[in-house]
Amino acid sequence: MKIGILSFKPLDKRASAEELEMQKVARSLGHTCRIFRAKRFQLVMDQSSPWLVYDGKKFPHCDVIITRPSVLRNVDLHCALIEQMELAGLFVLNRYTPIVKTKNKVKTMQILDHYGIPIPKTVIVHSPNELSSAVKKLGGFPIIVKTPVGSYGAGVTIVESMRALKSFLLWNQPLYLFQQFVKFSKGKDVRVFVVNGKVVGTMMRSAKKGEFRSNIELGGVGKPVEITDEEASIAIRSIQALDLNYGGVDIIRGKDGPAVLEVNSNPGFKALEKATGTNIAQAIVEYAVECAERHR
Repeated sequence: MKIGILSFKPLDKRASAEELEMQKVARSLGHTCRIFRAKRFQLVMDQSSPWLVYDGKKFPHCDVIITRPSVLRNVDLHCALIEQMELAGLFVLNRYTPIVKTKNKVKTMQILDHYGIPIPKTVIVHSPNELSSAVKKLGGFPIIVKTPVGSYGAGVTIVESMRALKSFLLWNQPLYLFQQFVKFSKGKDVRVFVVNGKVVGTMMRSAKKGEFRSNIELGGVGKPVEITDEEASIAIRSIQALDLNYGGVDIIRGKDGPAVLEVNSNPGFKALEKATGTNIAQAIVEYAVECAERHR
């Protein structure tokens, strides 16, 4: 089977460790696999020409494309390439619409809340006039403030007072997300990796000293953890609600039970593999092959 991995990494950087590992796993399983760089594509809107051009030539046929959209800004524009692939009849996972929904934190929270999936209490704020009422709705300080897009902990901060809040908000964003701070989580969350509606790996992430964000990229440490049936159900339902084929779900454990902090449509998994010994890359590749065979 011919497998493509779509990398959005800048051309002056190598493909990510996850992308390289999936390529290695695919080839070890007897498949042809190539990493394609998003910046080398041309999109052609002309029925008399190929719809996709790669390095100046017609894009070669692939049975399945595994997308890795590591973009934080203008997501819908960058990911138009993925939509073009779908329009051209290519089979991709994850798809364009689920990715765009998941990259938008407001949309993610809306969807999870709509389906009854527990999240921290969240208030969307559009102007300085709404600050006092928003903080009151969340039960007072401290609160978590998030920009509508961001990853690896970027655009997320904890705010302790109204003075600090007014200083932090520059209103260079159309809106901010205010969320209730769950102090009982103590700088920890559980990363749950879901593929094909199944939990394939879990780890507890703990923030480094002096940091409340547990992201591995910010110095957080991962270790194996057993999750409850409820946490597994929440993670699987979150991925299904967002129509993702695979993804990472970050869950905090509070006194009122687990709640979803974020969902990631292109989660890193090297730290998870290192902490648990689970072969996440193989799980994704095998699922991609299974889906492609059904599609074909």
